[in-house]
Order: sequence, then structure tokens, then C-alpha cells
Amino acid sequence: MAAAEAEIARHGADASLEEIARRAGVGSATLHRHFPSRQALLEAVFHDRVELLCARAREMHDRPDAGNALLEWLQAVAAYGATTRGLARSLLDGGREAGPPRDSTCEAMLIEAGGELLRLAAETGAVRPDVSIIDLLTLVNAISLATEGSTGAAGEAARLLRLAVEGVRTTTR
Repeated sequence: MAAAEAEIARHGADASLEEIARRAGVGSATLHRHFPSRQALLEAVFHDRVELLCARAREMHDRPDAGNALLEWLQAVAAYGATTRGLARSLLDGGREAGPPRDSTCEAMLIEAGGELLRLAAETGAVRPDVSIIDLLTLVNAISLATEGSTGAAGEAARLLRLAVEGVRTTTR
């Protein structure tokens, strides 16, 4: 896992599986026995960090302003995606490749955690009822991809998400 994490940090989701196996001191066949697909390997690399984001969402359930809690969590997801090479791409590719059952993927974990925050925000009228968690995570993922690897990526991703969510209008009309 350490070799995979290092290679993915260097080269993103397209890191060479052969190079990962070489750096881990195993053969390519051994790597493929443990991780039958690139997506399975990416899921394993990102699982623990995504779980931390999900735990953060659960901690935010009791916040008095559900709309702000949702935005803060989405900004954290965007910042993490922008500063973690390969994560945003992995989430995009997750639905296209056979792999772990849907409910155990990083994408499914984020959908469940964020979906609950969205439900709470919608109940208070802080979010339009036609907005889905898939809509919001797609937006976050696009912003993460656009800012990944740039100087100040986390701050830039959070700023762009805030701009997208709050709009471009001034508060005074």
C-alpha cells in the first residue's frame, strides 16, 4: 500500500501498476491478485482518508445551521480532492469499471455521508429541494479536477465551490 500511495501521489490515478509492484518488491501478478483492477487499488489507497471525511460529516449532523454545515463539508471534500492526486479521477472512473460492490466504494461512502447533510439542509430550507448529493459531488469533483496540483489548491477549490454555491450576484441589489 505504501508503494501505491507514493506512486499515486506522484503520478495520479494513471500511476503505473508495474512500477507500483516493482517498488513494493512484488511481481505484477501478485499485485493483480490482491487488486484485480486499477480501480480496486485506488479504492484501497483512498478508503481511509475518505472515511475521515465521512466521519467529519457525521460530526456535523448536530450543527445549528445545516446549510453551512453542508457547505463546509463540501469545501473539505473539494480541498481534499484538489490536494490528493488521483482521488477526483478515481471517483469519476469508479462507476465505469467493475470493482467492489457499490456500497463499499469511496463514492458510495461520500454519497451516504453527504446525503444525510443534504437532507438536513433541505429540511431547513437551506437548499433547494431539487438538488441531489450526486449534483453536489459532481460539482465538487469537477472543481477538484480543475484545481488539482495548482499552488494553493485547497484554498482555490474551497473558493470556487463557495462561488458556485453562492453565485456571482452581490448581496446588495
